[in-house]
Amino acid sequence: MEYQAMLAWALPMGVGLAAVGSGLGLGRAVGYAMEAIGRQPEASGKIQTAMIIGAALIEALTIYALVVFFLMFGKITG
Repeated sequence: MEYQAMLAWALPMGVGLAAVGSGLGLGRAVGYAMEAIGRQPEASGKIQTAMIIGAALIEALTIYALVVFFLMFGKITG
């Protein structure tokens, strides 16, 4: 099997895994943040700020996976 065929199969799988992992991580982070706000409404500002920063970092990993996808896609077509 040529490396282009392996990349053509592996790249979408990798991005899909990154998206699934990101979705699961974001779901847990937001769920626990909402639970924490429900328990301590007076700390909602701090909890929400920490949740947004965490969500941005989780999403950044998915965006990195997408960037790697496009970089490696050039190896397939080039």
